[in-house]
Amino acid sequence: MALKGKISYNSPVILSFVFISIAVLAVSAISHGKFAMFLALKKTFSWQLLTYIFAHADIQHLTGNMMLMLLVGPVAEEKYGSKNLLIMTFSTAIISGILNCLLFHVGIMGASGIVFMLIVLSAFTNIQQGKIPLTLILVVICYLGNEVLTGVLSTDNISQFGHIAGGIMGMIWGFIYMYGDKEKSAES
Repeated sequence: MALKGKISYNSPVILSFVFISIAVLAVSAISHGKFAMFLALKKTFSWQLLTYIFAHADIQHLTGNMMLMLLVGPVAEEKYGSKNLLIMTFSTAIISGILNCLLFHVGIMGASGIVFMLIVLSAFTNIQQGKIPLTLILVVICYLGNEVLTGVLSTDNISQFGHIAGGIMGMIWGFIYMYGDKEKSAES
């Protein structure tokens, strides 16, 4: 049986994010990592608050983030819409970046915070009539709890704070849109 149909660009924000990140890694490989460092957020506020999420240290860093993003991102984009997801993505990047600059004296790069936002947002897709699904609670406990413990117990180069900030932003966005949807349906 032959597969019939056209390939659909079904999740424009997520797919564009992935393709931009791949392009950034390719240019970074050619420039021996200089391009990624150019886009990475340094210790001060700058335009890099918008670009550090596209820069990754290596192919493992990129593929780890992009696999999760491709798994949970389209669900979030379908639920919240492309425009809203774009706003959530860049506002999460900016807020996480500002907090990183204020609280820590190290730069950051990568989409891990955005991935954690998407993971938490995807858990909100099952909320109905004021009931909080157990999956949301378990996601928060598993992912965010792990990041808190890892941040306290390890000294690696991974920004657990970025993961935590992304997860918290996912919770904030999830609750904003959950209550916003209820207000819209009550007005109808």
